[in-house]
Amino acid sequence: MLYRSLFPHDLMNEFGRLQRDLQGTLDGSPAIRGAGRGGYPALNVGSTPEAVEILAFAPGLDPAAIELNLERGVLTLEGRRAATLPAGNGAGGASGPAAAAAEVRQTVHTQERFDGHFRRVVSLPDDIDAAAVRAEYRDGVLRISVPRRGQTQPRRIPVQ
Repeated sequence: MLYRSLFPHDLMNEFGRLQRDLQGTLDGSPAIRGAGRGGYPALNVGSTPEAVEILAFAPGLDPAAIELNLERGVLTLEGRRAATLPAGNGAGGASGPAAAAAEVRQTVHTQERFDGHFRRVVSLPDDIDAAAVRAEYRDGVLRISVPRRGQTQPRRIPVQ
C-alpha cells in the first residue's frame, strides 16, 4: 500500500500501458483481447459434442491456393497468398531504353498485409471421423468441420 502513497494511480496505469506497448513491439504481432498469437491465417478452434469446428480468417485468398491435410489426428492448413505489391525493379536483366522505361522503383512505406507461404497445424482429438471432414470457403472465412464418431458421443442408457 505504500506505493500508492508515493506514486499517483495514473502513473501506475502509464507504466502498465508502456509495458503493454513494449511487449507488443517485441512480439511483432498485434494483440486483440490478450496476447497476440501470430500466424496467418488467424484461427478460431472450438468443439461441440458432434464436431470440432475450425474457422480460418483469410480474406482475399484464392481457395485453390489452400491445401488441407489430415493425418494421424493432425490437421495441416497451408498455401500461398500472392503479393499485392509489384516486386520492385522490373526489367529482369534486359537492357536499353525499353528496359529503362520498364524499370520502376517502388518504395513501400508500410506493409501490414501478409503475403507468401503460410502453414498452420491443429491437433485434433482421438474421436474424430477423418473420412467425413468438410471444408467450405466463403466471404474470406474457411470453415472446417471435423465430425466426431457416433459411438464416442455420450448417450443415455435406460435403467430397467
